[in-house]
Amino acid sequence: MTPMTLREHLIVTIATLLDGARHVAVGASSPIPAAAAMLLRARKEIAREPAVRLSILGSVRHNLFTNGSAELFDCAGQGRIDAFFLGGGQIDGQGNINLVGVGDYPNTKVRWPGSFGSAYLYFVVPKVILFREEHSPRVLVDKVDFISAPGTSDPGVYRKGGPYALLTNKALFMFDRERGRFCLAHLHPGQTLLDVCAATGFDFDVKPDLSVTPAPDAATLALLRGRVLEELRETYPDFAAQLTTEIAAHTGS
Repeated sequence: MTPMTLREHLIVTIATLLDGARHVAVGASSPIPAAAAMLLRARKEIAREPAVRLSILGSVRHNLFTNGSAELFDCAGQGRIDAFFLGGGQIDGQGNINLVGVGDYPNTKVRWPGSFGSAYLYFVVPKVILFREEHSPRVLVDKVDFISAPGTSDPGVYRKGGPYALLTNKALFMFDRERGRFCLAHLHPGQTLLDVCAATGFDFDVKPDLSVTPAPDAATLALLRGRVLEELRETYPDFAAQLTTEIAAHTGS
């Protein structure tokens, strides 16, 4: 098997999670989700399957919007965005995310940028993938200090969107909407169940057939390192350069 970096593994995993989406939107400062969306589009084009539309904020080439997030919110509200990404300074086991800060609001001892439109998008986009590279008890907590966007809603609340999966640098969790909790689906190479348990601040279920996150085939990896990496340079030149260096160091090329 061709050696690959952890970030490449994350990109390919997200692309797999996005399968079936017709329109993928990516927020600002999200190079790994952006690369995954580009990989999905490239694979669909090669397979001559229905095209995938990308709306990557901050990009000129890969974004048809001309008014930034305002158009993104309108499009999402109309049901024309199938997948989006959210992160959080804290994420808990019920899929709640915190983008405001640590401590009792408003007297937070650590302040983050803010919730922006996270709660709105969490409700209207069918497939929201939670993504944080860091997997630690300070990020994956038992209960967030402030709910920027709730993972679940009370019965009778109209909601077509919500958490679909949670991906970190250690594992992939899928969200069970009926039970309102995460289920560990895959461990990344080199990780164990004990590692993940120790680094996670909330309780979660474990799939009976828990396995290692599937690796991509050679063709997918070549596509990522070629076309996708070149497309990514337009929006994220620094990240593309870093990933190129990581690949070279990892493969010895």
